[in-house]
This record gives sequence, structure tokens and C-alpha cells, in this order.
Amino acid sequence: MISAGFVVVVLSGCSGAPRSAVRERAADTEAVAARSASGRDVQGPTPQTPAVVFLGTSLTAGLGLDPGQAFPALIQRRCDSLGLGWRVVNAGVSGETSAGAVRRLDWVLRDRPAVLVVETGANDGLRGLDLDSTRANLDTIVTRARRAVPGMRIVLAGMEVPPNLGPRYAAGFRALFPEIARREGLPLIPFLLAGVGGVDSLNQPDGIHPTAAGDRIVAANVWRVLGPIVTGRTDAPTRERTGGGR
Repeated sequence: MISAGFVVVVLSGCSGAPRSAVRERAADTEAVAARSASGRDVQGPTPQTPAVVFLGTSLTAGLGLDPGQAFPALIQRRCDSLGLGWRVVNAGVSGETSAGAVRRLDWVLRDRPAVLVVETGANDGLRGLDLDSTRANLDTIVTRARRAVPGMRIVLAGMEVPPNLGPRYAAGFRALFPEIARREGLPLIPFLLAGVGGVDSLNQPDGIHPTAAGDRIVAANVWRVLGPIVTGRTDAPTRERTGGGR
């Protein structure tokens, strides 16, 4: 379970990096991830390489970590180690709500990625924003992304909020993500922070953002759903097929 102090810290801790930092972070992520598992410098992915874009908050941006420790960079390394031709772009912005993600969606989709992983809504929940508004913003992201890039795969990352926001709100928030995934036929990461949220040793002193070790677990959570898509072996599992979240 997520600790009760989780919500208190996150309201101040999620507002870190400025919005413009996403450009630098995306470039840094790609540069760091362009090293082979053996540590030798290799030629990194080119702009023409099919892209996986992570649209997210500070959890995606890797607030408090070196760019190469954030989970999108770990996904890039995983792809490289398997010889897969994918370019992973970290488009995480600290403190962003789902409304903010809607506003910058066109910019994020400018390179027409093949896969979009949507990690947003956590800051909505931690601020107690209206669930219908969050749902509408997530629906808008899916609809506009599909219209902008036909055939693009969209993966939804599920999130949870602490129970001290009230059991009804917490349950409603948790249900948003599987509801949208089922309705839209999206692969779902049941809970991005499974195995990390509320575990002191896997989080930074703010109690919310994972350490490097925590982000390795987050990367594994992501890979279980994203891996089948980027390897082309099978469709990514939906919530129903994986048995749901925590």
C-alpha cells in the first residue's frame, strides 16, 4: 500500500523541473541509452527510427535521478540489448496534470511515434481534482492521438492515490484507468508503481519519486506490457488478461 505521507509530500515534490526541460531530458535520455550493454559507445537511434514516446509526469521524467536512471532510458537499453530498432523518448514533465498533457499533446506527437505510453493523472488525484475532468482529459488524449497518428499503439499506465483522500475518491480514481483501457481497447499497465509505491527503501526522501533501484522495478512493470508490442511477438496484455492491478 502507499504510505499515508505519500500525498503530503507529492504536492510539493511533483512541481520540480520546468516545462521546457522536457526537450533537454528527451535528448539526454536518448544519448545515454545509446550505449551498449558492454559499455561501448554505439551509434544511437536516428530521428527516422520508430519511436516509443512516454507522455508523463515527474515519475516519467525521473525527477531526482540522472537521465540514464529514469525508466524510459532503461526501456531504451532493454530494446538495444535485444537488437530492437526503437527510439525511446522521455516526454515527462514534473507537476503536470492531465489537462497539461492535453495541451502539449500535439507537440509530443510531432514526430508521429509508433507507440505512445500515457502516464498522467497522478497529479490530478493527489490534488483531489474532479474525476470526471480527469476521465475527459484521458479520453481526449486517446481520441486526439488516434486521429493525429492513425495506427499508433497507445498504452495506458494506471495509477493509484492514497486512501487518506477518502475511500470513495481513491476507489474511483483507481477505477478510471482500467475503465478507459477496456472501453478503448488499450493495453494497460495496471499500476506503474507496483512494488515501489510506499516502500521507503525504493523511494527518494520525498517519499514519492522512486530511487534508481525503484525505477528499475518500474521499468520491469512497463516492460511486461510494452515488451510484447516492441518485440512484435504478441499483443500487449490487457488488464483482463493480466488479472488486473494490485
